[in-house]
Amino acid sequence: MTTGIAVQEGFLEGEDPERGLMDKIVIEGGRPLSGVVRLSGAKNAALPLMAASLLTDQPLVLDGVPRLADIATMSALLAQHGVAVDHQPGDPVTNGGARLSLTAARIADTTAPYDLVRKMRASVLVLGPLVARCGEARVSLPGGCAIGARPVDLHLSGLEQLGATIDLDGGYIHARAPHGLKGATIVFPKVSVGATENLLMAAALAEGETVLVNAAREPEIGDLAACLTAMGARIEGIGSDRLTVQGRPALGGATHRVVVDRIETGTFAMAAAITGGKLELIGARPAHVEAMITVLGEAGIAFQETEDGLTVDAGGARPLGVDVMTEPFPGFPTDLQAQFMALMCVAEGASMITETIFENRFMHVPELARMGANINIHGHTALVRGVPQLTGAPVMATDLRASISLVMAGLAARGETVLNRVYHLDRGYERVEEKLAACGAAIRRVREG
Repeated sequence: MTTGIAVQEGFLEGEDPERGLMDKIVIEGGRPLSGVVRLSGAKNAALPLMAASLLTDQPLVLDGVPRLADIATMSALLAQHGVAVDHQPGDPVTNGGARLSLTAARIADTTAPYDLVRKMRASVLVLGPLVARCGEARVSLPGGCAIGARPVDLHLSGLEQLGATIDLDGGYIHARAPHGLKGATIVFPKVSVGATENLLMAAALAEGETVLVNAAREPEIGDLAACLTAMGARIEGIGSDRLTVQGRPALGGATHRVVVDRIETGTFAMAAAITGGKLELIGARPAHVEAMITVLGEAGIAFQETEDGLTVDAGGARPLGVDVMTEPFPGFPTDLQAQFMALMCVAEGASMITETIFENRFMHVPELARMGANINIHGHTALVRGVPQLTGAPVMATDLRASISLVMAGLAARGETVLNRVYHLDRGYERVEEKLAACGAAIRRVREG
């Protein structure tokens, strides 16, 4: 059994989660991808599932957990709260993820400290479970990628409607509900994945009925709801924008497999497209990426649903320019916007990409321009005029999705691309260079320091 920093080392095989600060990814472009990619479990599903372990004193066992720096950070945070974390290697035949057994028999500390929370915004997901179970939580205001303010006001107002008292002091959220949370109807003024997850977990232990109106509908929320149901929660409306929760005095343990990562699905589909290649994506769920399939279909990319997932075939041709606007699920995901922009950089014709979710999510544009991309930004819209060929260059990742977009650009570029600040990539993509290399990419990680 492992806790704290030992958990981090176990996940990353002896590597510090911030080791990527010194690492580089080197790519020699111009090779079409061809082969099979076994997709990993979704980071954005695994993190709230891990936080859900705080809701019960019984073991919560998660299968298919991806080996990522963010997972290591969440493991360390849960250990800080007193959760016993047992990590075992997963079955490589399924998706190569790990099995995590999380047991919060006793909450030792209700404070989530700045040193851990600053590394990852999803750390705020411990707030709802801690208040619901312990009646109190003190959580640092979160960090993570610098892609906009992403305030937690909807999390806090929702907890207040459930009866919690909220104070902000010294960079910390201090939430109190000494007599427990009470069910309420909460109408979100805008769709928020994190707030939906936090309040769904809190409502599972609240007294009475809670209704979440205008709830986010992302598959990761459905996955969380399915896990909570297995733990004994009573939830109606799963998959819809109206979730009704009948609070329970306590939840039990469960075993649950993390849903396959739809963002990794889309990323590898676009990697095949930008190189003119063909990939089979094992484990892909087409229903979770319908918007992406529609948009790439308009760009000339062929998809075929298979018994094991999805085949993506670019047919050796350049994609066609297509316009897209990011939207909450089931619309086109903001987490695929940077990858789509990289693809449109080599398209025939122009593309207009409008970002409606995060205000600072075009920070990859100057780096793509260093490689010869023709992109003009007007507010929340980027006009991309495709060029026949990108050129390799030294580039720097600014956030998680920007980092993989630069890897994709490097795969398509002429010459060598060197990606710096790889730690962003390690936060969200499991063994990405190994998966790409197995499909013919000339890509390697250079260890430094």
